[in-house]
Parts: sequence; C-alpha cells; structure tokens
Amino acid sequence: MDLLPAQLLRKEETKVKENKTIGAVTEAPAPQRKSDNIIEIKGITKVFDGVTVLDDLSLGIKRGQFVTLLGPSGCGKTTLLRLIAGFETPTSGEIYIEGAPITSIPPYKRPVNTVFQKYALFPHLNVFKNVAFGLKLKKIPDPTRKKGYRKLTKKEIADKINRALKLVGLDDYGHRDVNSLSGGQQQRVAIARAIVCEPKVLLLDEPLGALDLKLRKEMQLELKKMHEDLGITFIFVTHDQEEALTMSDVVVVMNEGIIQQVARPKSIYDEPKNAFVADFIGESNILSGVMEKDFKIAFLGKSLTCVDKGFEKNEKVDIVIRPEDIRISAGHGQGHFDGEVLTSVFKGTYYEMDVLASDYEFTVQSQTEYRSGEKVSLEIVPDSIHIMKKILTINKYIGKVTGENAVSFCGGEFEMPTDGFETGDEVLVYVPFDAVELTDYESDGVIGANVTQSLYKGTYYQVQVYTDTDEDFYIDTADEWDPDDRVGVKIDGAKVRLEKYDPDKDETEAAE
Repeated sequence: MDLLPAQLLRKEETKVKENKTIGAVTEAPAPQRKSDNIIEIKGITKVFDGVTVLDDLSLGIKRGQFVTLLGPSGCGKTTLLRLIAGFETPTSGEIYIEGAPITSIPPYKRPVNTVFQKYALFPHLNVFKNVAFGLKLKKIPDPTRKKGYRKLTKKEIADKINRALKLVGLDDYGHRDVNSLSGGQQQRVAIARAIVCEPKVLLLDEPLGALDLKLRKEMQLELKKMHEDLGITFIFVTHDQEEALTMSDVVVVMNEGIIQQVARPKSIYDEPKNAFVADFIGESNILSGVMEKDFKIAFLGKSLTCVDKGFEKNEKVDIVIRPEDIRISAGHGQGHFDGEVLTSVFKGTYYEMDVLASDYEFTVQSQTEYRSGEKVSLEIVPDSIHIMKKILTINKYIGKVTGENAVSFCGGEFEMPTDGFETGDEVLVYVPFDAVELTDYESDGVIGANVTQSLYKGTYYQVQVYTDTDEDFYIDTADEWDPDDRVGVKIDGAKVRLEKYDPDKDETEAAE
C-alpha cells in the first residue's frame, strides 16, 4: 500500500506550518499503468464546524489486504471510514473504488459493507432473518427480465446465509433469538450480515470494543482467519495497538487527521518514523540527541555508536530505544549508563523497571529482577538505537505587526521587538520551543489551547497544544502536562525571530 503525495504545508491564509505526515511518500501511479489499489483516497479534507478533522489526506489500499487505521481518539480514523462507507461527505478531495469515483454515490450503491461497534442487530428477528435482511433488498443482473435485474430467490438467499453463518462459526444458530447470544456471537452475526452481500470491501469500526479481554483476543484471531478465508479487503479501525499489530497486513498510524506512517506491523514497531509513532506503539524510551556524524550519536552526555547514517552533521534528532533492547546488569561501570532502580513490576514473562540514569528515567524490561534501590548499569547496543528526524524544530506562523513591539498571530497579540518593521507589515514569526510558556489557567495566558500530547524527552517534556484558532504549538518544558488539559499560552518575545513575509517566496518554498 502506498501513501500518495500530500501537501507538505497547510495552506490556510492564517498560518504556515510544517507538514506532519511522516513516512514513505511515493509517486502516484502513471495514468497508463493500472493500479493494484482497490481504494484510492486523494486529497481528502473534512471540516466539522470549522475544525479540520482530516487534513489533505491521501492513501492507497491494495486489494485483499487487512488494513488497520490506528490512532488516538479524535485522530480522524472513524471519520475516514465513514467517508469510504458514504455516511459522510468530504469537504474536498475524492475517493475511488476500483478506479471509479464514489464520493457522490450513496452508501447503498457502494461495494462496501460496515460492521459497527454497536452491532445494530434487529432484536425482533432471529439470526437467520438478521443476516437475510440485506439479501432481501439486493437485486442481481438478469437480462431476461424487462428491467434487467431481479431479486434473489428464497433458495439463493438461504444458501448464501448458511454459507455466511458457516464462515463465522454459527452453522446451527439460524433459528436462535439474537438476544440469547453472547457478545462474541452477536458480533459474528453482524459480520455474517455484512459479508453475505459479498462486498468488495468490509469496513470494521472498532467491532471488538464491547468485548471482554479474553473474548477480544479470541476474536482477533477469528477475524484474521475470516479475512484469509474470504480474501476481500478489510479496513479495521481501532485505538488498540495490540489489535493492530496482531491482525494487520498494513497499519496506518494517524494523528490529528494526518497520516504519520504506513507500514507493516513489524516495521511500525521496529522503525517508527517519528516520536509520535514511537510513543503510541508500545513502550519506548524517547530522547533528543545530536547526530555527530554517520554511525555516531550523542545523547545524555555520551557519544555512542549506532547503525544510522545520512543525517546532516550535528543534526538534532529524536531517538527511540525499546525497553526490551536495553541490557541491564548489577553494579556500576559495566555499561554506558550507571543508575538506580526506582520501581520494579512483574509483568508475567518479564520485569519492567524504571531506572534513573544520567537524569533520565529509562524504562527497562528484563527477565531478571532488580529491586528498587539497587545500583545497576545499562548497556545500549548500536542496533537498538533508532534515529528519527524531528517532525518540527521551530514553530512558524504568519502574523501582522499591530504596533510598536506588538505582533498579532494565532488569535492573540504578543509583545516582542519589531525593529525594522512598520505597523501593518505581514511577518513570518519563528517561535522556539523554549520560548513558549503554558499557564494553568487560560486567563493567565494571551490565548487558550488544549494539550494534545506530551512526550518525555530525557531532561524535559515536549508538549504539543492545539489553539482555538486551529494552530499547533510545540513547547519544551520541565513541567508535565496531561492530554486535554486546558491551558493558557504566553511567549517570551525576546526569543522570537521575525522575517518579512513574502507570499510568493513562501508558497514556492512550500511547493519544494
């Protein structure tokens, strides 16, 4: 599956921001070459009440794959699924199935079917009649009829239902009242009702969310087997990383309506494209470092050998080290970082420990237990250090000089030196991460915002906030903030840099 070309910058007039879609970007198929994608999503944007839920998103999905849309609540994954199903209409962009545009086609005419988290079974009908509902409405081509089509016969309907029930393991349940079934059985009935009409694409919107943990794990394997038996394209929505890694051929990681990475599960885990993916998929130690040269990385005061190359000399980067890749031993001096165990918890097949070393709290997983207070040494081998380019290195906005030492942007007026500029000048405003201060109360800041994520980066937290005017700020701070915290935003104007805004020049830079 290929991630199709997307804009590198949002082009709203009120701001300039770096693109947050990270991952392999490939050329769209040449017109003369037939695409092997069953679904093509091109430049889809969806806005609800002035809020951008999907932002110029492009994606290709290959025929027969099990594709999972994965991300936190509110990232836009269910909205994307509903757009494919036809329950929502995009603000802009186009969706194609087998090369034909379907954006304006109603849901019932699309070759897709949907299984919802709430199964929406008819309580007054038994299992057989629930599954039969869609078939009774279905019409098939028949050139011998005047209208060119006909409805299915009772025998055809019964044969299809029995085949669908057998696929989901409910061969002898046709006569049963749906209210007498367990949650897992009801979920299977919902899947049977969806697949009996033989869709080309099956959409599943968190269908396992209402099940208990044991049944959920069983149904993960059942769904994977159903996919192999049916051979059709599955598009599955979840916020559960384990589900995505267990079942999928391909995982699409989303955040804030933008695709962060598209890859197979192992690649998503072993080679995350950015700090968000590394933090969201499994346990991670995420730090900031400096790529001194090829195969040499500096972080936490030490210079270590790594296996990465191709970065600029002394380029600032993000680093991810998985807890299971750190070698821990008793005593000091045997590894790269000496420290002390803060906590130790048995997780079934391993111990998970927090180890304070070089002022960073490492998460370490080991089959050997080291108790709280014990002195230990941590060794990090070269191929366990994964280097990632930073998504953003400075906040950048378009603003306007509103007076002496005053610039308006992001819905607020901020104090900062404006030497060399006149009132009314449009300017590019460069705000370093450490120039932004968050306040506990919105009224104490210049503008209000909500915290969207907070990553521990070693000796500080990198916090992202989303303002009321649809802007993002990245902040480096010693304070930890929780997602959805309502905060005020202040800026140290002495650290801000202004440049004359040239629309033609900046649009050219954006295109590059």
